[in-house]
Amino acid sequence: MTRALLLENPHPIADEALRKAGIEVIRHTGAMDEGELIAALEGVSYLGLRSKTNVTERVLKARPELRAIGAYCIGTNQIDLATATACGMAVFNAPYSNTRSVVELAIGHIINLSRRVTVKNSRLHRGIWDKSADGAHEVRGHTLGIIGYGNIGKQLSILAEAMGLNVIFYDLAEKLALGNATQMPTLESVLREADIISIHVNGAPANANLFGATEFALMKKGALFLNLSRGFIVDIEALRENLVSGHLAGAALDVFPEEPKANGDPFSSPMAGLDNVILTPHIGGSTEEAQYDIGRFVSSKIGDFHTSGSTDMSVNLPNLQLRSSASALFRIALVHRNTPGVLALVNQVFAESGANIESQILSTSGSTGYVLTDISSELPVEALAAIEGLEDTIRLSVTRA
Repeated sequence: MTRALLLENPHPIADEALRKAGIEVIRHTGAMDEGELIAALEGVSYLGLRSKTNVTERVLKARPELRAIGAYCIGTNQIDLATATACGMAVFNAPYSNTRSVVELAIGHIINLSRRVTVKNSRLHRGIWDKSADGAHEVRGHTLGIIGYGNIGKQLSILAEAMGLNVIFYDLAEKLALGNATQMPTLESVLREADIISIHVNGAPANANLFGATEFALMKKGALFLNLSRGFIVDIEALRENLVSGHLAGAALDVFPEEPKANGDPFSSPMAGLDNVILTPHIGGSTEEAQYDIGRFVSSKIGDFHTSGSTDMSVNLPNLQLRSSASALFRIALVHRNTPGVLALVNQVFAESGANIESQILSTSGSTGYVLTDISSELPVEALAAIEGLEDTIRLSVTRA
């Protein structure tokens, strides 16, 4: 029986979608370290995880039988993609499923910080009635600066503009600005102009320490700061200094440089205890709607890969889908090094074995190629052995069409 190991509690719909594809599901509630993961992956073909478990080169090389990895989240920086690709393992994620949930949380934080709700809430809990307008503002007419104009940044831009905010943004790439948003030429130009800064960049190593003392000093006095992307992007101590000094009026953090592995584990942060700060435990995508969509989406991609070799929306292998014909008996999936003549050589081996190719599709990406071939004759076992032995073959698998 083909097995999948799911870590960190993806939505139960994930199990249902995998079982429909004929995959048995094993669950573990928390994250795992390298040693635990290597042991747990014995006899497992598919791995599902969220953001806390790191799938390292050591793990992947120790378990070469692993066929695919599903990240039940947006980011894949917790997975060694280069090694996964070199081993012919597909990696899938959910790039769109929790976008709305993250954006709604950001909007809520912007309003609460602008109205100083956290400060009023803190004082009222201490028995202090403080009904005043001091420091409280409408968001309308203010400027929101978005750093990272991807799927989340764009949707935040649309909703923020609908509430009357002026939107400017900075992204390394040239992006189509939606609505009346304006792309700015530099990060510095956004920091100097925006009343609110919201970070939505990816987990690329180049983004480490993107925000430190220099960047905070460039921001307007009394500005607000939000980070709902990655914890390692922000120098927390520098942020605290700017909040305590009064240079920044408030902040909201949903991600942290170090996060507990499981619910109930202890957590500490230099930001704790500041009443103008909102701290949430990495819940940007933690709504029932988002988790349902993520579980269904990622598991369906793994299921399609298992049953048909489809790599549609894989983040590391060339994206391929091949519709199976009624006369096809077997589907052969080949991950190979992208060198000239591989397909010709493969088809020569098939031809010499007398195999009848019903349909075939090839795509390449970078140093990797991927071929799906449907055979309408008996399985050419010797030909498969020959193809598996080719110098450029990374991984070969066969399923009934």
